[in-house]
Amino acid sequence: MRTMLAARRERSPWARDRRRRELELVLAADVITVFAWALATWGENPKAHLDPNLALVSVMVAPFVLAIANRLLAPAADPTMVPLVGLLNGLGFVMINRLDPHEGTLQALWTALSVIAYVVTLAVVRNADALDRYRYLLAIGGIALLFLPLLPGLGLDINGARLWIHVGPFSFQPVEIAKLLLALFLASWIVERRDMLSRLRGGGIRRLGPIALAFALALVVMAAERDVGFALLIFSTFVIVLWVGTANRSYLVLGLAAFAIGAVLAGALFTQVHERVVVWLDPWRYAQTIGYQLVQAQYAFGIGGLAGTGLGLGHPQLIPVVTSDFIFAAFGEEMGLLGTSALVIAFVLLVGAGVRTALRARTEFSSLLAFALSVILGLQTFFIMAGIVRLLPLTGVTLPFVAYGGSSLLANYLLVAVLVRISHQANRQIDAGHDVIVMTELRP
Repeated sequence: MRTMLAARRERSPWARDRRRRELELVLAADVITVFAWALATWGENPKAHLDPNLALVSVMVAPFVLAIANRLLAPAADPTMVPLVGLLNGLGFVMINRLDPHEGTLQALWTALSVIAYVVTLAVVRNADALDRYRYLLAIGGIALLFLPLLPGLGLDINGARLWIHVGPFSFQPVEIAKLLLALFLASWIVERRDMLSRLRGGGIRRLGPIALAFALALVVMAAERDVGFALLIFSTFVIVLWVGTANRSYLVLGLAAFAIGAVLAGALFTQVHERVVVWLDPWRYAQTIGYQLVQAQYAFGIGGLAGTGLGLGHPQLIPVVTSDFIFAAFGEEMGLLGTSALVIAFVLLVGAGVRTALRARTEFSSLLAFALSVILGLQTFFIMAGIVRLLPLTGVTLPFVAYGGSSLLANYLLVAVLVRISHQANRQIDAGHDVIVMTELRP
């Protein structure tokens, strides 16, 4: 009797276990969210009944929907991104809802819309490298969104900055989407011109071109929209990605020099920048005026100490606009150094997952794009946290996934969706090298 052998390919254990690990981590994130919600509810009213509302349920369901989308549309993606997003979003909702139930409901609504946008992005963008073909269209769209609030009758002035547009009952910050489109263009542009940019010699004018362009764009944003945070975010991202993408340290030096010049000019020309610098240097001198918000944040951290007052037991509502600009101070008061450190670790892990995706990406464009998106997420987190604890002047950007704000939440979900797509493509190729060939005996 003749024996025949047939070969079949089995997926590696790494590929099989990713989605299971992701689901387990999502469940853990939801358990933490529910526990935090219960503590906040009992902290405000020890006799309160724990009746989960629709807003809480929708926020808890959100990461499970993302996990299902990953299983169907990106099965090889990194298993840690969605659970971390679910954890940050859940804790942010708990704090926002505890301080302002109306804003908590709106945040839950924006979470649902962001989840839909995430799923649509994964379904439409089946290959991240295809975005490379639309670099100039993305650049035009990003710049148009950046300056959309300047249109008469459409833009809104809020807290001295003109970053919002008003459409019907909703207000939206188009600059949040603009930063993603500009990151896509930046990655594509650097990859296309990498040889020219990295091999420049001497101090020619051409070397100054990219830095000058980013510098000019940042100054225009500051002057026209009176916004420091996003101008700094755009410029810093441009310089860091240009430096890493070309391996040319001179761009980093030129960027730091341009930043120093820009900081001096901004402090001299823009009142808002000058006020933030003087408040940063000595907030107690202006404790009853322009420094009131920052001083109250310092008190919140002091009261919180190591372990915090407990969720629902503090008074962070004394800080103006605490649910958006200063939500990190609210966590500092009610969860203390331990709680804020946990938030920092969660962000470090999320940014680290993005950088790991960049290192594993199969093409130069995907790699640089993943890195650019990770830089945006990391810098935005650092700027707002550092501003609240007085390491830097306040910039006005929001804490991703945690702070109240629909446009920020939507943009960051889209950012993670692109990272997940790149991660899936990279891991799928890596898994192909780990697939096991199994010989099966077939008897005629």
